[in-house]
Amino acid sequence: MPELPEVETVVRSVAPHVLGRTIQSAELFSHRVTRGGFEQTAMALCGVVITGVRRRGKQILFELDKGVLFVHLGMTGRLLWDSVPGKYTRAAFHLDTGTLLYDDIRQFGRVEFFPKMPESLDRVGPDALGIGFQEFHERLTRHSGSIKPLLLNQTFICGIGNIYADEALFAARIHPRTSIHRISGKRAKQLYESIHLILSAAIEHRGSSISDYIDAAGQRGGFQDLHCVYGRAGQPCPECGTQIKRIVLGQRGTHYCPRCQRP
Repeated sequence: MPELPEVETVVRSVAPHVLGRTIQSAELFSHRVTRGGFEQTAMALCGVVITGVRRRGKQILFELDKGVLFVHLGMTGRLLWDSVPGKYTRAAFHLDTGTLLYDDIRQFGRVEFFPKMPESLDRVGPDALGIGFQEFHERLTRHSGSIKPLLLNQTFICGIGNIYADEALFAARIHPRTSIHRISGKRAKQLYESIHLILSAAIEHRGSSISDYIDAAGQRGGFQDLHCVYGRAGQPCPECGTQIKRIVLGQRGTHYCPRCQRP
C-alpha cells in the first residue's frame, strides 16, 4: 500500500499538470471505488477548476473552486497523467490540457467528490511530517500496548504504514514489541526524529516501489534499495550483520534486527 512518501511523490508529480486547469468532463467506472452516483459525480466535476493539490497522511485532496475531489490509493491505486486507459482504469478526468487517470487493480482505493470538505476526512490523526514533538509525545503517552501497531494506527498519526514503521523503529533502535509505557521521553524523541528522517529520505528517493507503486509519470521509486530491515528477513543487518528476523505483530509482517533492537 502506498504510504506517505509514495503519496507525496504522486502529489508532486501530478500537481504541475493540473493546478489551475479545468476539468472538462469525468468518467467513472467502478462503484467499489466511487460510491456516489456516476452521473451526479461527473456533472458536479464538469467545469470545475483545480485550485490546489495536497496530501494529508495517505490521502490526496484536489481542492476545487467548487468542492473537493478526494483520492485514496488503497493498496494498488495509481494516478497517471496522460496515460493510455486500460482494463484497470476506474476513473478518467479530462482536463483542458490532458487526462488524469485513476487505475486500481484490487479496487480498495477511493475517488469521491464532495461539495465541501467532509468531517469524516478529519478523523485521521496529525500528519506524520507535520506534528511537533511535544504533541507526538503527549499522544504517545495516552496509549498502551506495543509500539509497532500504534505507528500503524492512522488516528494516532497518519501516513505511516508497514514499511516505514519497521524502518523508523530500526533507525531509533526500538524493538517493535516494546511496550509504549517503557518508552522514555529520550527514546520518544529518538523515534520522532527517526520517523522524520526516514520519511524525508524516502520522499527524496521518490518512495519505495515494492510491487505496484509508480508515480504519475509511470516512474518507480528508489528507496526500496535503501531499506535496512523491511522485506529483508534472513539477510544480514547493515549495522551489525545479525540476521534480520520477521514476526507477525498486529496481523502485520514485522521486520527487525534482534541485536540492534533489543526488547
